[in-house]
Amino acid sequence: MLKCLLAPAAFLYKAGVTFRHRLFDWGILKSEKFDIPIICIGNITVGGTGKTPMAEMVIAYMSQMHNVALLSRGYGRRTKGYLEVRADSHYRDAGDEPLQIKLKFPDTVVAVCEKRSEGIRRICAEHPEVDLIVMDDGFQHRYVEPKINIVMIDATRPVQHDRMLPVGTLRDLPEELHRAHYFVVTKCPERMAPIDRCILRKVLIQVAYQRVYFTRFESFMPQPLYAEEASGEPLAQGRPVIALSGIGNPKPFVQTLRERYEVVAEMTLDDHHVYKVRDMNALAALLEKHPGAVIVTTEKDAVKMTNRAKIPAQVRSNLYYLPINISFIEDSATDFLQKLEEDVRGN
Repeated sequence: MLKCLLAPAAFLYKAGVTFRHRLFDWGILKSEKFDIPIICIGNITVGGTGKTPMAEMVIAYMSQMHNVALLSRGYGRRTKGYLEVRADSHYRDAGDEPLQIKLKFPDTVVAVCEKRSEGIRRICAEHPEVDLIVMDDGFQHRYVEPKINIVMIDATRPVQHDRMLPVGTLRDLPEELHRAHYFVVTKCPERMAPIDRCILRKVLIQVAYQRVYFTRFESFMPQPLYAEEASGEPLAQGRPVIALSGIGNPKPFVQTLRERYEVVAEMTLDDHHVYKVRDMNALAALLEKHPGAVIVTTEKDAVKMTNRAKIPAQVRSNLYYLPINISFIEDSATDFLQKLEEDVRGN
């Protein structure tokens, strides 16, 4: 019934997105090309598909050969215009994901700007040493024409069965996937059948040069956010934990915790949630309710909780984050990254 009620809104949304793409196709709206190579990492759905871990992987590899900069819109920030992110920036000013990347790669130029073309020009003008820009999100943006488009696809939400917003999770048209150069399918099951990979390849590949890679998220031992206040002992398997998340799709995160620990409570918030005093008080109350439990959150959420003064001591000493990266299933990450570097250097 709800889908039926939302169907007219989905129809209008699809019509608007389609018309906008046609304006670009007809040349009424212009896509700008730049001399500097740009790798765009995007998707066509709402919710987490792994753009940030992919950006981190690309930056880590490409920084060995290039002076890399990261450009993001900085979703959810309270500032406007161009801003260069510093390690001591507040996440409300820079955005949570750009700040997370800056903290991991302090020598990398990280900038946010809602107008991507302006952001690229500012980076080039203020950092002439930069010779490669990684653009986080923006596949559907189209005011910038990247040299390479990497599109992240969520295996748990196949595009061929999805619907446009607000009925489904599609924010862009599946037929626009012809503009992608690489597809990285994330959140693949542990034992993904070859036939399922074959079907997805047939759905995604529309142009001969497109490549498809299948991946899953690999998580590591949770790390204390405030190491000097934590017990110092690794979290033993089966330990009671409170799952805290404010991300687009928290199900895989919670499932990972359930496989290792006893999840005694969940605190699930909206994507890009702004943490307030009441949230910290709620966490402290959960710790009181579940003696012996610790809080485990995501890396993206952890960067928002580094202001020691606003976090109760009880929460600080029991606050952990779960590091993750992308693990390739068939081909190696090296194969993907080497092909990407070849395309960056190609004419």
